[in-house]
Amino acid sequence: MKGYPYYLACTAAVALIAAPAAAQAPAERQRYEIEAQELGAALRAFSRASGRDVLADDAIIAGKRSKRVAGELDARAALTRLLRSSGLRAELVDGGFVIQLASGAGEEGNATEIVVTGTRIRGAAPVGSPVTVVDRTAIERSGRGTVQSLFETIPSNFGGGFNESVAGTTSRNAAGENAALGSSINLRGLGASSTLVLFDGNRPALGGVNGTFADISLIPQLAIERIEILTDGSSALYGSDAVAGVVNFRFRKNFSGFESLARAGTADGDFGEYQLGQLAGVTWGGGSATAAYQYSERGSLPGAQRRYATDDLRPFGGGDFRSLFTTPGTLIAANGAIFGIPAGQDGRSLTRGQLIPGQISRRDVRKETDLLAAQRSHAVYVAADQKVTDWLSGYVRGFYARREFDFTRSLAPEVPVRVPVTNAFYVDPIGTREPVTVRYDFKADFGLERRIGSVDGATGTAGLAARFGPWRVDLSGSYGRQVEHQDALNLVNSFRLTAALADPDPATAYNVFGDGSDTNPATIDRIRGSRLTRTRSVVWSGALRADGPLFALPAGSIRLAVGAEHRDERLSTVTTTDFRGPGPTTANLMGLPASRGIDAVYGELLVPLLAAAPAFPGSLDVTIAARHERYSDFGATTNPKVGIAWRPLKGMTLRGSFGRSFRAPGFGDLVGPSGNLYQTLELDDPQSPTGKSIALGLFGYSTGIGPEKATTWTTGADLADWPIDGLKANVTYFNIGYRDRIASATADFANYLTRRDVYGALIDENPAPSAVAGYFADPLFFNPLGVTPGQVTVIIDALLRNLSSTTVRGLDVDVELSRPLGTGTAMLGLSGTRLFAIDQQITATSPAANIVSTIGNPVRSRWRARTGWSSSTVDATLFVNRVGGYRNQTVTPVETVRSWTTVDASIGYRFPTPGPLHAARLALSALNLFDADPPYVTNRSFDSTLGYDPEQASAVGRLLAVQLTIGW
Repeated sequence: MKGYPYYLACTAAVALIAAPAAAQAPAERQRYEIEAQELGAALRAFSRASGRDVLADDAIIAGKRSKRVAGELDARAALTRLLRSSGLRAELVDGGFVIQLASGAGEEGNATEIVVTGTRIRGAAPVGSPVTVVDRTAIERSGRGTVQSLFETIPSNFGGGFNESVAGTTSRNAAGENAALGSSINLRGLGASSTLVLFDGNRPALGGVNGTFADISLIPQLAIERIEILTDGSSALYGSDAVAGVVNFRFRKNFSGFESLARAGTADGDFGEYQLGQLAGVTWGGGSATAAYQYSERGSLPGAQRRYATDDLRPFGGGDFRSLFTTPGTLIAANGAIFGIPAGQDGRSLTRGQLIPGQISRRDVRKETDLLAAQRSHAVYVAADQKVTDWLSGYVRGFYARREFDFTRSLAPEVPVRVPVTNAFYVDPIGTREPVTVRYDFKADFGLERRIGSVDGATGTAGLAARFGPWRVDLSGSYGRQVEHQDALNLVNSFRLTAALADPDPATAYNVFGDGSDTNPATIDRIRGSRLTRTRSVVWSGALRADGPLFALPAGSIRLAVGAEHRDERLSTVTTTDFRGPGPTTANLMGLPASRGIDAVYGELLVPLLAAAPAFPGSLDVTIAARHERYSDFGATTNPKVGIAWRPLKGMTLRGSFGRSFRAPGFGDLVGPSGNLYQTLELDDPQSPTGKSIALGLFGYSTGIGPEKATTWTTGADLADWPIDGLKANVTYFNIGYRDRIASATADFANYLTRRDVYGALIDENPAPSAVAGYFADPLFFNPLGVTPGQVTVIIDALLRNLSSTTVRGLDVDVELSRPLGTGTAMLGLSGTRLFAIDQQITATSPAANIVSTIGNPVRSRWRARTGWSSSTVDATLFVNRVGGYRNQTVTPVETVRSWTTVDASIGYRFPTPGPLHAARLALSALNLFDADPPYVTNRSFDSTLGYDPEQASAVGRLLAVQLTIGW
């Protein structure tokens, strides 16, 4: 838009208030001193100061006066203050501002941001829905260098699930599917697949072995204009996944000039990160092009560098969970007697007398494992817009990123090896000539397990936009692809190891009786295994959209948005396994490859019901939206939404929303029974005379899995410069009723009969003999107990199905006060989320349990306070982050985990112009300024132990960074 007239159809007299042609790219935040005056003159002064074009109809600005604007502000906030009480508002279009009448006749025009996330109606803010906007100024002043680090500061986001810091530490929240160490957004802790992530309004391809989350680690922060976070259900507008909310990343476009970025950071010298980036843009009479490139590199964070990353939790008051697999190992005789293998010998001449009776060695596996992988990425973003005619324009957006990772971990799981008497190095500790068992650490022979790989992500969008009077019609198509490679190296092939352990030839046999690395290297190489995983996710979509006014009411025009969309999704995951059999085998993940087609239609109506009148204070707007979608693989779903906003006073909005949302079953949920297991079990049963019952367990996938469904409603209030200038406040109460969640109770099947109050709906107490006989005859049946059908007294259902329900209730708060102070502006603010309850039911008949503030779930309260001062050249900001305490119910007795408080600080200096560093900003930041350790918790999984919780805290520690941004 910069440097050329931009016309709106059907405007009689339009004034383009253009910035000087020689102006550079506008600063994100700067000093304004614009006195109250005739509005046209004030808009021209604003355009000169901001470097932004302003388009206004002479008819609507004639005779109006502006408000005074003083202080350091971003362009949107400055223009909003200038227009206050004018009955006008500013819409951000293609990098410039268009001045329009407010939606209601009496509206005061005090919106600070024209956002599109949460509404399909162009130029309107969502009615009734809470939206948070994180702009470039906020990103820069946060001191955070990556998108995933930035989202650690969002109180409504939970760190569990698909996040790199959790990888390798737990299987909770489906973390094990994150093979390529990506990062996700998990609003309200309802799962990353319940938060819809958009790139410029379009769905990207998804990551993970089951294609379940959008990988935000691929996004170059340099290319982001702003992030819009909608925290209520919006399937009526966007379809599947928008249960907990929508996060829309808006990328920079219509940029003029160049911007260079260099950043370096370190945490105690044992963890470093680096970034280099370049942004370039050009505009011409009718079009523009913008391109961005960012290179990022980060070293690994070894567990040995953090004292709380350990299997030995005794120094913290916990237990000793160190591994029993060591080098030299521990020998267990046929009668169970334990002997230590002495150090300093090669196992070739070891005798019974040298063994150490009763000695058990231990090793700290966690110290050998990375907490964070080494990562390196390249990312490119391009955007181009071209006006074809006065009514037709075209646009293209493209994004590509490649991320590579290298992650070191110890060999897991660890399994004792059985050494037959034929082994060339066999030692008999008790003289019975029977096989022995050895707990042996293969690291000395194979090296640590490494997981290396890469992620390639690409999205592209092209479209045409046409204006027909006040209506706009948009036709677009998008493509997204994500390809993940993960190679697990230095694994032990158990099949080939068994053969080598039975080998009588010292030249080729495997030696587990020495002090490590005492086996022929050729034998080790022959046994060395691997697992290679390749996942490919693809999404194609096309959309036709239209919006505009229908007819006028006394309070304003009724506006309508309608659209139709089609989307194709495809997912394939192929794994080549070479650690269980004689040679490598390649297979698709069960149920994959898979594909589906989705057709959708939607409509949204914005109705300004009432305007200011003696009988009714303020204005009242209502929106009604609905969307119908049909999936090729499970059926159709229709979801409505209603929003309402009442502005009784200048600067006050009371709002509410109600809607229904859904999440479509993932490809991995629709596998069906082809891979199921039906198995006999002996379970504890207090109702049985013997205390035990013979059960038939059903494991795997049920048929007929449908979408997860949710009902969401919010109510809240927004204040803007009321009751005092400079005050902004947003308070929202939310209630999400999430039902038919796709889950199974497999992990707790052993407790079915002891907790009939919880699992009763999944128990068939008196199964029909024909049903039991049918399972016994099924090829998928397994009978390890060797029982007959007549001995089975109960059937337990542990199949994946639409099972559980969750209700989340809480409060979001964001308050900020900005006031002039000296030559700049002082700011004080607080944002946070208070969860009242997360009530979870496993079945419809089981009691609800409140799981808030328990390990693996969001805590009751998270807060981020902020204060700062800024002028035209200096900005300084201090943040205080608090994560509330919670309970670790996975240990006995239950642990109380203390709260965690950290402090972040950043200071920036913008060099004055003109000067050698034009439009340059030098910034220093310190994250976790006082290097506060995470709170202690006994955090155990089947192959990992930690003394902290990576779902709630970071192990990085104090991170100091310097960043230089130069505009030229």
